[in-house]
Formats: sequence, C-alpha cells, structure tokens
Amino acid sequence: MTERLYYHDSYLTEFRARIVEASPDRQKIYLDRTAFYPASGGQPFDTGQLGGIGVTEVVDEGERIAHVLSRPVDGEEIAGVVDWQRRFDHMQQHTGQHLLSAVLIELFNAPTVSFHLGAESSTIDIERPLEPKQFRQAERRANQIVFENRLVLVSFEDSSKDLGLRKPTEREGAVRIVAIQDLDRSACGGTHVRGTAEIGPILIRKLDRIRGNQRIEFVCGMRAVERAQADYAALSAIARVFSAALDETPAVVTAHQEKLQESEKARRRLATELAQAKGRELHAATAPGADGLRKIQRRVATISDDLRAEAQSFTAGGKAIFLALAEDPPSVLLAASSDSGVNAGEKLKAALAEAGGRGGGNSTVAQGSLSKESLERFLAHPLFG
Repeated sequence: MTERLYYHDSYLTEFRARIVEASPDRQKIYLDRTAFYPASGGQPFDTGQLGGIGVTEVVDEGERIAHVLSRPVDGEEIAGVVDWQRRFDHMQQHTGQHLLSAVLIELFNAPTVSFHLGAESSTIDIERPLEPKQFRQAERRANQIVFENRLVLVSFEDSSKDLGLRKPTEREGAVRIVAIQDLDRSACGGTHVRGTAEIGPILIRKLDRIRGNQRIEFVCGMRAVERAQADYAALSAIARVFSAALDETPAVVTAHQEKLQESEKARRRLATELAQAKGRELHAATAPGADGLRKIQRRVATISDDLRAEAQSFTAGGKAIFLALAEDPPSVLLAASSDSGVNAGEKLKAALAEAGGRGGGNSTVAQGSLSKESLERFLAHPLFG
C-alpha cells in the first residue's frame, strides 16, 4: 500500500521514499509513500522528478501508485520533487470546480454529473440547461466567494455518519472530505488550495450541449488571467482592422457580416445569370448532330453550381445533352432536355454502375461519383448512344 502524502498536504512538493517494487527495466516503480498525485477523478497526474529522473506518468492502481519514469532508476531510497507550477494550477482548477459546482446547486439546483481538468481549460457537465445570463450570475457569485477567501478544509470522516455531502459517496469506512466554508462538502481525493482566494479569478468560457447535458468550459487562476489577456489582444486586433472602439466592435462586425452576406447573394445571383447566359450562347453555337441533338462533353476541374446552371440553361434550349466530367473529386454531371429522348437519371445511374460508381437524379439532371481508375472506363460508355 502506498501512503498518499498529498491527502494531508497538497502543498508538499519534496519528500523521500523507499522503492518497494520495480518493473524489470526499473522505469516503473512503486514507493512506500508519495506526494505525486495519480490521474483520478477528472484531475491529471503530477509530474516532476524521482532521483533526478523525470516522472512521465503517475497511475492509481487501487492500493498502490505506479510512477513511470523517463529512464531507469537505481537504488532503494529516492528523493522526489513535484512540479509545483503544474500542481498548483491543478489545485486552482479543481477547487474552482468545487466552488462553481456548489454555486450552481445553491442558485439553480443544477447538480454536476462529471468533471474534466484539461491542459488548457476544464469542463463540468450539469443535468439541466440554463440560460447564458444564469451562468454569468453563477460566475459572479463564485468570484464573490473567491474574494471572501473562505477556508477550504480537508477532513477524514466515517461513511456511516450523515456527512452532508453535495453528492452522496459509495465509499465505505474513512472518507476524505473537502469542504468550502459555509458552502460545500464533497468526497474528493484531489489536491486543493487552503482558501478560495488562492483559486484566483474564475472565468466561464463556453457553453455546449453534450449528450443531453449542459457542458460548461471554465478556467481559474493564472489560466483565467492569461485567457483574458489573449481575448483582449484578439479583440483589439479585430477592432484595429475595423478602426472601431473595442466595445463597438461586435456591432461593427455584425454590420460588415450583413453587408458581406448581401454582397455574396448578389455575386451568386450574377454568377448564375452569367452561367445561364453562357448556356444559351453555347446552345446557339452548337450544331445539331445527325440525330438532331446538340451535344456537349466537357472535362472540368470540379463540378460547381455555376456549371450546373450552365448545363441546365444549355438543355433548356431543347434537343440537347450536356455531359461534364470532373477530376477533383472524380464525378460526372449529365443534363438532358425533356425532348432529347434521354432520361438523365436512369442513363447516368446505369453507366456509373458499370464503371463502379454511384449516383442518380431526375429525368433532366443527374450527378454521380466514381474512382479515378474508373473515370476513363466511364468515358468509353456509349452514353450518347
């Protein structure tokens, strides 16, 4: 059994221990005691050094903890040093999660169902959807409690007692409880700060719907400061592009977006009209064959909306068939006038089936795809027969 020193002191970063077991290559070791936190409960593992060798992973194996090293270690006794910057960051994020989850219960009776502490941000999932203004209310309330610097206390109590936990625990015997003064009591084995002020600012970043739950992305402490600085820099850059004050930028961007959408609609309308005009000119310039049909076969880079508009305009002139073959991705477009005697959908579907492709459409326009290897084989099909 490994004695978990972090259970009693999250601020302990240096310790000595005895190696009680090791893998044959001595890159995975088990100690009689450790201050290294293993990945558990949504919180990542600590890193640092053991005997001057980098710790790359810490694994909770129930009664004992495995330490994975970057290279083999010698000796039977060893000194350990936990990476404090990483440890304290995790303490801030995890305690911030306790605080935010407790506030969501206090204000909206919205319990947390899961928690994940990521490298850049953390998330909690709650059972019920809330409005954005409610999340801002929760964020404000959580930061007020940060400013109050309420005590965060760790205790061990027997599960047979009424523990008054925010979420019931299935653990039996001694239960490690992390409590925020006059707010929250949770069964937790993670590392935490001593007072809410050490959490630092709490910033809710994003809201998503995930598998029926509401997911909240948030950051605490220096992560919140750095994220706010990055957001400010990004918004300032956008404001400079539009020559607008920072607070006016959202309205300016919205106005430009609306103008851009209007311009794009106008461009698409003109492009379609141009393609249709090309189709009519092409129909007039194409001489009918012996069968009385005007036929066009074209190789193009890709099949676009403009090409489809041109093809349909060409066949709208009557007694006409338009075939286009594209290479990226390999695809085919067939358009036929209603008086051509060709059912575009049926004709193309049959030809593609023989070439190993797939597709279809209606009697006047059809489209399909096939492999590059099948493209030349498709060209040999008597599609105009």
